[in-house]
Amino acid sequence: MIDLRIVRTDPEAVRASQQARGADPAVVDRLVSADADRRSAVSAADALRAEHKAFGRTIGKAAPADRPALLARGKEMSVAVREAEAAETAAEAELAAAHRIVPNIVAGGPAGGEQDFEVIRHVGEVPTMDFTPRDHLDLGEALGAIDTERGAKVSGARFYFLRGVGAQLQWAMLNLAVAKAVAHGFIPMIPPVLVKPESMEGTGFLGEHADEVYRLAADDLYLVGTSEVPLAAYHSDEILDLAADPQRYVAWSSCFRREAGSYGKDTRGIIRVHQFDKVEMFSYCKPEDAAAEHLRLLSFEEEMLAAVEVPYRVIDVAAGDLGTSAARKYDCEAWVPTQQAYRELTSTSNCTTFQARRLNVRYRDEDGKPQTAATLNGTLATTRWLVAILENHQLPDGSVRVPEALRPGLGGREVLEPVR
Repeated sequence: MIDLRIVRTDPEAVRASQQARGADPAVVDRLVSADADRRSAVSAADALRAEHKAFGRTIGKAAPADRPALLARGKEMSVAVREAEAAETAAEAELAAAHRIVPNIVAGGPAGGEQDFEVIRHVGEVPTMDFTPRDHLDLGEALGAIDTERGAKVSGARFYFLRGVGAQLQWAMLNLAVAKAVAHGFIPMIPPVLVKPESMEGTGFLGEHADEVYRLAADDLYLVGTSEVPLAAYHSDEILDLAADPQRYVAWSSCFRREAGSYGKDTRGIIRVHQFDKVEMFSYCKPEDAAAEHLRLLSFEEEMLAAVEVPYRVIDVAAGDLGTSAARKYDCEAWVPTQQAYRELTSTSNCTTFQARRLNVRYRDEDGKPQTAATLNGTLATTRWLVAILENHQLPDGSVRVPEALRPGLGGREVLEPVR
C-alpha cells in the first residue's frame, strides 16, 4: 500500500502516477474521500465515547429523583456510541478497500504502455549467422534436451520435460546464479512455493493479475509465480536491523503461472510456460537506499548475462507495464535470432515501501523509531534463459557451443552434439 501521508499532502502526485500508468485516477479520489471519512468517523466516535464516559460519572452524583431521567439519557448515549462505532468500523473497511486498489506510485521512468519503454543500452553483438538458424525447440529436441510432446501428454499444453543435457544446462545456469549471488553477500534460500492468501495479497499479486495465479481452494493456498512472494513475507510483522547494510536473499524455486490471457502467444517451446525454475534476488533496505540498491541488482543481472555470453539490451519499463507493487522496473532482454527480436530474460523492480507496508516489515531509524522498509527483487536466471543460450550459441550442424562459465556443470563439455 502507498503511504497515506502522501495522499493527504500531495494527492496530485498520486493522480499523476495513475495517469502515467494509463490507469484510472478516480481511485485516488475514492481513497482521499475514504481517508477523510474515516478520520471524521474516528473523531465523532471518540467525542461520543468521551461524552458518554463523562456523563456516566454525573449519574452517581445526581439526586435520586433525577437519576431515572439521567439513566434514560445514558442509554440514548450508549446507542449513539454504538452507532458511531459501527460507522467507524465501516469507514475503516472502506478505507482499507480503497487503499488496496491504488498501485504503487511511479518513481521515474517513461509513461505509457508496454511498447513505450526506453532503451538504456545495448550490450554484446548480435550474432551474424551464414546459415538459417534453428529455433530453441528444434535445437533442444535434436540435442535430446527438451521434450514438449511428452510434457503435454503428461500435464497438458505449455508443460515440458528438460532431459539429459537440457536438465544439466539448467542446473549449471542456476547453480552459477546462486554462486554469484552468494559471492555478493546474498543469503541462499529454498523457499516454500505454496503460500497463504495474506502472503500473496501482501506482495500485490491478488489484484489485477489474480487470474494468473494458481489457487488450491481446498487448502486456501496459492502456488507462487515467483519466490519474491515467500521472500517478501519471510519477515512479515518483524523489525529488521538495516543499520549497516540491506538484508539480501537469493532463492531457487519452481514457479507456476496460469498465463491467463496469453492463449496463442509463444505456444511453441519454453518461452511462456506454466512451470519453470528461477533464481530470484530479494532485498530489504531503507527507503532512501532503494534507488541505489535497484541499480545494484541490475548490475548483478548483467554480470550473469555476461557469463552466459548472450547479447542483450536494458530497458526502462514504461509505467503502464509495471506491476501493482513496482514503482520502477528495469528489464534485460536477450536477442533471439529466430525471432529477430529481443525477449525478456530478467526484471528487477523497486517496490519502495509498498509491499513492506502491507506485510508490516519495519526497521529502526537513527532515533530508534520503527519505520517501513523498502523491498526490491530481481531475476538472476530462469528456464527461459535456455532459449537465448541455445539459439545464440548454435552452430551450422545443429550443435551448440557451451558458454565457458557453464562448462563445469556439464562435465567440462564445450559443445553439445545432436543425438538425433
